[in-house]
Amino acid sequence: MGNIGPVEYMVVAFPGNQFRGEIGPALQELVDSGTIRILDLAFVTKGPEGNIFAVEIEDLEDETGAQFRQFQSELNDLVNLEDLLAVAEELEPNSSAAVLVWEDLWASKLATAMRNANGRLLDLERLPREVVQDALAHAGVA
Repeated sequence: MGNIGPVEYMVVAFPGNQFRGEIGPALQELVDSGTIRILDLAFVTKGPEGNIFAVEIEDLEDETGAQFRQFQSELNDLVNLEDLLAVAEELEPNSSAAVLVWEDLWASKLATAMRNANGRLLDLERLPREVVQDALAHAGVA
């Protein structure tokens, strides 16, 4: 991992533990296309009484778990128990969350070119979908 590209993470909550399996195939498509490389993936749940459980991928025995076990060989333990406990603190009881860390392979070449040109990243932010939709609607594009 000498010349790693930009790395991002996200936390996705599933209130009421209403997690479904669409995420696994979508991630696999991004990996297969060379768009991203998954660096870590972890899960945490908060029970109805507020008990917190960190869940390892190998412990996910259902069909949904099988979709995520395919990424297990790539994982690097970047998300630790302390991270998962912090995420769990924000969850409502009877909820779960996934924490995903990935490398943006699509941006690696650009990032390397910028570094080679002595460029310094001054700011980078992801715009919320709603903000973009509102701006496009205001501009008459959407």
